[in-house]
Amino acid sequence: MPGIDVKTICIAGKNQCAIDALNYLIKKHRSFNIVALTNKSDMGKDEWQKSFRRFSFKKKIKILNLEELYKIDNLFLFSFEYESLLKNIKFKSKNLFNFHFSLLPKYRGCHTNFYQILKGEKYSGVTLHKIDSGIDTGDIVDRITFKININDTAHENYLKLMKYSFLLFKISFKKIIKGNYKLKKQNLKKGSYFSRDSVDYKKLKIIKKIDNTMYTHNLIRSLIFPAFQLPVYNGKKIKKSIYSKNKIKLLYL
Repeated sequence: MPGIDVKTICIAGKNQCAIDALNYLIKKHRSFNIVALTNKSDMGKDEWQKSFRRFSFKKKIKILNLEELYKIDNLFLFSFEYESLLKNIKFKSKNLFNFHFSLLPKYRGCHTNFYQILKGEKYSGVTLHKIDSGIDTGDIVDRITFKININDTAHENYLKLMKYSFLLFKISFKKIIKGNYKLKKQNLKKGSYFSRDSVDYKKLKIIKKIDNTMYTHNLIRSLIFPAFQLPVYNGKKIKKSIYSKNKIKLLYL
């Protein structure tokens, strides 16, 4: 059993970003009590992404549930795409942090990657923030910004978001553990929020008309995520939309 003063570091969430963060702790910070919180939807089997639960089990990292985590005083929790809302008032610890896949306060809530591509954002990023009682409303610790190229798909952008969330974790980890960081309040009036039921991908994925507008291009590439769906035009699945000289060129599966 860890000593009473030993910090417990919990990685919560899914996919490669959570795996990379946990693996980093295993290799660089074994002096801490390292634990994992996996999503209920993670059945321990590798799919389009490796299973965080399976990886934790293979590395002999203890997987705790929320009820167990609520009781830990010296807890530092880092969420990477954890699927449920974490209620901070239930935790003894207030060192709860989330890596949100947008440049907060824009695109709080769900479908952040989809909306950034759909709305033609030129830049995306990952925001590290404290978890408070709201949905992605906590004070900001730090963030990383990167460019969205004009033909990037939602899938390609998501891979970048995972990569940069892990990079931000490595940059910020020691500062957070030592309490050597500053917080910045979000100006929610300048932000946006989207609920889980704000998008119906099944209805959106049928493309009825190619009119060579930037909106149509953005719509198509926002739906290109092979693990979940591909947009369809004239009965054919689209794997890439290329916008050049005010025209759309489609590449089919």
